[in-house]
Amino acid sequence: MTDSAGDAKKYAFRLLAYRDRSRAELRERLEKKGFPGDVISVAMAELQKSGYLDDRALAKNLRRQATDNRLLGFQGIKRFMGKRGLSPEVIDEALDYDEDAEISNARRLLEKKLRSMGDHLTIRHRRRLWNFLTRRGYSFGVIRKVLEGIEFHEETEE
Repeated sequence: MTDSAGDAKKYAFRLLAYRDRSRAELRERLEKKGFPGDVISVAMAELQKSGYLDDRALAKNLRRQATDNRLLGFQGIKRFMGKRGLSPEVIDEALDYDEDAEISNARRLLEKKLRSMGDHLTIRHRRRLWNFLTRRGYSFGVIRKVLEGIEFHEETEE
């Protein structure tokens, strides 16, 4: 690969045309392509100055996506954003905890899940739902509130 900042910038534009990326993701991809560190720094500085590389804007977009599309809980959103290479400071800046919104999202997710589980819900189903919501990043308090209104039956021997 050539050592030109222009080539690195062209490659970065191709990557950014596919989807928004964090600074860490873009740096990793440019390093993987074989560009030297100083060339990567120059290209990334130009992209950031031009507004094509903005971790804060990406964090807001990812928060919306994680909340509306994936129905993740607060901790799930933090994990999701962290996997994309955003710094903890940027993540904390983009997130604000709203328990009512989290309960609403957990209920929407639970309703979606319950459609596939049938009518007779047992204690074992309750445990599975609890684990499902935990994996999605919901807190125990939110899960308890969401599962309160659902009636679970003892398992019967057949």
